[in-house]
Amino acid sequence: MYAIYGAIIGVGAILPGVSGGVLCVAFGLFEPLMELLTHPKETLKRDYHIFAPFLAGWALGFVLLAKVVEVFFSFAPDVAIFLFFGLVCGTIPELFKKSEEADRKMSWTPFVISMSISYILFHIIEAGEAIVIPESFLSFVFCGFMWGISLIVPGLSSSTVLIYLGLYVPLTEGIGGFDLGVLIPFGIGIVVTVLLFAKFVNMLFKKHYALISRIILGFVISSSLKTLPHSFGSVWTMIISVVCFAVGFAVAVAMDKAERKKN
Repeated sequence: MYAIYGAIIGVGAILPGVSGGVLCVAFGLFEPLMELLTHPKETLKRDYHIFAPFLAGWALGFVLLAKVVEVFFSFAPDVAIFLFFGLVCGTIPELFKKSEEADRKMSWTPFVISMSISYILFHIIEAGEAIVIPESFLSFVFCGFMWGISLIVPGLSSSTVLIYLGLYVPLTEGIGGFDLGVLIPFGIGIVVTVLLFAKFVNMLFKKHYALISRIILGFVISSSLKTLPHSFGSVWTMIISVVCFAVGFAVAVAMDKAERKKN
């Protein structure tokens, strides 16, 4: 199960408009992942049964399956987006339930504020004029920084930002071609970002779980809504997209039930 989660997150992390952090939250892996990034030795020793298959699946999805899905995305972007949107929506009820159980007295105002502000922010980024940054060691370090931030801050799609900066295509080509000139600085950017921010986010979760979970839920929903297309090319595209949403939703619910039964 965790290998499947890892593969889906790995694929989603590289696709435009899809946030790896959102998928981590959706599959209930955000907090364990922050714990892993903050205390890797202790967490791996305790939860190796989670992270061994998860990391293997992530590597498969990020390096191999992402190429296949990227081709699918280029031919039928609406269908691909609705599939991922269904996966996220299928897990939302359980996320709300978990946050509510953490503190039933806390208001849901932080959720509403977070969703509203982040929706406006994502709209501004989407409407911004594209800027082309030349390819270089530092530009790929920046790509790693953005990817790390999108993992730690669910809802922020690094792929969307990198498209506007003209770095998305060279990054994906470098990853797909195992270009060390891309992979090394990209990896450096991710590691530095994780070392700087993961511990702080993990501390916030431990001390203020209900508040932080509701803020993140606002980011998750607003970013997911922003990915949806405003129109369809044809009636058939709309029908297939709705079917893919239903399939993604059903798969997410089934995986969630299987995980609860296992636990």
